[in-house]
Amino acid sequence: MTMWWQILIGIAGGLLVLWLGLLILLWRVQRHQPNKAGMREALRLIPDVIRLLRRLAKDPALPRGVRIRLVLLLGYLLMPIDLVPDFIPVLGYADDAIIVALALRSVTRRAGPQALDRHWPGSPDGLRVVKQLAGLPSTPAAGPPIEPDHH
Repeated sequence: MTMWWQILIGIAGGLLVLWLGLLILLWRVQRHQPNKAGMREALRLIPDVIRLLRRLAKDPALPRGVRIRLVLLLGYLLMPIDLVPDFIPVLGYADDAIIVALALRSVTRRAGPQALDRHWPGSPDGLRVVKQLAGLPSTPAAGPPIEPDHH
């Protein structure tokens, strides 16, 4: 009987070490994030992002592996229990935004930025923030064409 307890304690200890490693990784990613305002914006966009993820997951034009990842991500986001509890300052809410950003980067690498354009349910400003999180270059706002000088 003592051998089983040792195995269970070893597994629990290993899981604790993995969880602490994830906390450290998320903290470092969040700390070195060049656009912290973008993370705050992303948290405000969570309802639109969830609709985007659901639409992308249902798109038969996307590769099957991408759709499976999106379904798993949706499941994680909708679970009441997070890897990092929300009461932990900064990381509690940032973990969802970081995980979504990593998933969006993966999706856009495989499906292309056009998939985001097709399925985005929110405002153009929100799409700009989501593209920024996905690691896509910001497109400058289109202004009126500049006329050449004819002197």
